[in-house]
Amino acid sequence: MSTFKRALLQLHLFVFLAGLTGPIGYMIELNGLVLVFYRMSITVLALLVIGLFAKPSQKVFSSTKITLLGIGSIIALHWVCFYASIKLANVSIALVCFSCTSLFTSLLEPIISSKKMEWKNLLLGALSLLGILLIFHFDIQFRTGILVGLLSAFLAAIFSIINKNVTQNIDTYTIQFYEMLGGVIILSTIILTYNLYSHNSFIWPQKMDWFWLTILALVCTVGSNHLMLSALKHISAFTLNVTLNMEPVYGILLAFVFFKEQKQLGISFFIGFSLIALSVLIQMYRITKQQRITTT
Repeated sequence: MSTFKRALLQLHLFVFLAGLTGPIGYMIELNGLVLVFYRMSITVLALLVIGLFAKPSQKVFSSTKITLLGIGSIIALHWVCFYASIKLANVSIALVCFSCTSLFTSLLEPIISSKKMEWKNLLLGALSLLGILLIFHFDIQFRTGILVGLLSAFLAAIFSIINKNVTQNIDTYTIQFYEMLGGVIILSTIILTYNLYSHNSFIWPQKMDWFWLTILALVCTVGSNHLMLSALKHISAFTLNVTLNMEPVYGILLAFVFFKEQKQLGISFFIGFSLIALSVLIQMYRITKQQRITTT
């Protein structure tokens, strides 16, 4: 199997695992801020244990570590907004909002990476956005969740672009560890500051929350992020985010089965999802064709 095809396989497996995070987050009885704090804390502990047996010999400069810590802060805020959107609306709304990441990426990548605007990418992102607009039922009760979900997608676009630019020559263990540690640091600061001024006590998860948090940390974070970071070394940030539009497919199907959210959605949902899936298929066809031309 070629390196490129292996990267695509890793990417799609990562997307499937990412699709599990929404339904799992829905079942955890914690707010988004505390949920993400525990998820990232467990992940850091797991990576510390892994590092005892397989710590890479690669040396990383202090400036690079600081950059990775900063990227981790963006990831943490993205996750907080994502889970907050689930709590404010539902799994389907949060996951579909996440599909806007590709549109935000097509707009931001030329600015952040000083790349030429690719109008085909912008059109594909707009196709996903059209699908989202068809899916949404703009009920008043969901408006706050929609806005928070879109903020989550915006932060995800920034993270993936910056991550692509700085992680090409860094091993995946180092990337994960320092990014997750950066998230823990920023969330610890926010939680401690909030509790200090509001005189609230620290929130501890219940038994089942611990179970789902462990699944989120070990399977949906350590395992899936390793797949994503490995794939990102061989594909573009835009391809990553367009393919991530399939995450709502997996997540919402699970929400249908376990939470019966299909009762809230009409025919526009299926039409919109078809447009999102179409944008993914077109992008995958484009990059596969381009790769075939490059290698011949």
